Amino acid sequence: MATVSPLREAKEGEIIAPGHTFGSVTDKISDIVQNDTIAIGWLASLAFAFMMLNILAISAAYLLYRGLGIWGINVPVSWGFAIVNFVWWIGIGHAGTLISAILLLLRQRWRTSINRFAEAMTLFAVACAGMFPLLHMGRPYFAYWLMPYPNTFGLWPQWRSPLVWDVFAVSTYATVSLLFWFVGLVPDLATLRDRATNKWTQTIFGLLAMGWRGSAIHWQRYEVAYGLLAALATPLVVSVHTVVSFDFAAGIVPGWHTTIFPPYFVAGAIYSGFAMVLTLAIPVRQVYNIKDFITTTHLDYMARIMLTTGLIVAYGYGIEAFMAWYSANKFEVAVMQNRFTGVIRWEYYMLILCNVLVPQLLWFKYVRTTPSVLFVISLIVNLGMWLERYVIVIGSLTRDNLPSSWGRYSGTIWDWGIYLGTIGLFLTLLLIFLRVLPMISIFEMKTLLPEAHPHGHGHDTKNHGHQESVK
Repeated sequence: MATVSPLREAKEGEIIAPGHTFGSVTDKISDIVQNDTIAIGWLASLAFAFMMLNILAISAAYLLYRGLGIWGINVPVSWGFAIVNFVWWIGIGHAGTLISAILLLLRQRWRTSINRFAEAMTLFAVACAGMFPLLHMGRPYFAYWLMPYPNTFGLWPQWRSPLVWDVFAVSTYATVSLLFWFVGLVPDLATLRDRATNKWTQTIFGLLAMGWRGSAIHWQRYEVAYGLLAALATPLVVSVHTVVSFDFAAGIVPGWHTTIFPPYFVAGAIYSGFAMVLTLAIPVRQVYNIKDFITTTHLDYMARIMLTTGLIVAYGYGIEAFMAWYSANKFEVAVMQNRFTGVIRWEYYMLILCNVLVPQLLWFKYVRTTPSVLFVISLIVNLGMWLERYVIVIGSLTRDNLPSSWGRYSGTIWDWGIYLGTIGLFLTLLLIFLRVLPMISIFEMKTLLPEAHPHGHGHDTKNHGHQESVK
């Protein structure tokens, strides 16, 4: 691996440390994948993640064998951990599309170091989310009933059900995100192909690179395809979690039937998504020694977005309480009373602490640029966003319009097993990705170097020149 000795650490506002060349960028990122030595830490992490993945396999197998009765769901809480975790995982997947598509269209060059990592995180989070509706069906082998396929039974999806909308929204989101991620990988796959010394590795990367040779026509078509996919993915950031919020807003359950849910859920999704990006990026930059690529400037910018979306989420909490009081609807008031003084109060107070109070520390620049502190805050936000979904789903269902059916809910060991197991699936996929594919876009990182701008723009952030000089 080529050694790089930057002339100095990255200063405030710099998105790549000085001292790098085209060759050093390629060497440092490629050698993470092509290094024959497997780090002990990576193996230990993979072993831990795979152990959690086995918990998922055991829990899901027992669920299919015994049925949904092993979960804590009951009457009236027919939605439990499965829907809570579904919404949580979908929210986590939003940051990847935001970083990749929207920031690309806005010409935010700081996205370059983290977009590939975030895109992969999106795909893995959506894979985890998609499991829960299938398992919650009780009969996942009938999942194809949700698709409008021609059949002789006259069986068609119930289009008035927001759950059917979820199928199309999430599947579209996953498809576009996968295409966007793969198209962005093609030039880097060609680089790995050309650097490979093993015949099998060269063949695999060669097939995935789809004949890429870096010619002018290849770059021109790449730019068009990448831009179109970014434009297509941008409205999905808003639409997907809006449709997920309709699962609740379209119902008449107290605490759900409100128009604030779509923007409230979208802001919460971006909030939790960036929290997860920070949770993963901070240890990754430390373990792989890529602080010169993922600088404190990146952490600062992501923390600012977290603070902004966190304030929007806090506003949503206030609007919920205000509208319950202002509506004079006794059932809506009862829901808020249940959150403040009822059986769900401790979960509600914890989510206020995690999502509203603790993130106020992000007003201070020292906090935003100190990786250890930022890592702890991102973990707290992840916990808080899970509690938010728990309070919304469980809090309203335990106290619905019919007091005679009021009850309690708590997840069983199998609920927790499947939830922890999906975290294992997520980490397993992520660790494999870090080992077999470049976690940072090689060719896009080169566009940040002074050599990429021969007319003297250098690191001027106002210069939005793209790949032309690197091609």
